[in-house]
Parts: sequence; structure tokens; C-alpha cells
Amino acid sequence: MNCKAGIVIEKDDYGYYAYCPELEGCQTQGDSPDEVMANIKEAIELYLETLSLGV
Repeated sequence: MNCKAGIVIEKDDYGYYAYCPELEGCQTQGDSPDEVMANIKEAIELYLETLSLGV
């Protein structure tokens, strides 16, 4: 399944924080830009998977 979603990444004192504005509550964090990008991709996949399950 291919889809596009906006991602916002912010740096703070503890590392990086990312969220997807289109998917309420879909957010994550990481120690580096690469880590937070991998984490948000996984979070989006899991979020969409729960929607398809009807949970």
C-alpha cells in the first residue's frame, strides 16, 4: 500500500520529535534525524494498519 502523508520533525533538547498532522495522535521521537524518520514511518504504518482492522 502506497500513500503520502505530511511529516513534521522538530529538534528539542532531548533529540528529535516527529508527528503526522493528518493522523491524530501519530507521533514519535528519536535521537537522530535518521532514527526519528524510521520511527515515524513505522508509526504511520501501524496507525494505518489499525484503521484497516476497524479498531
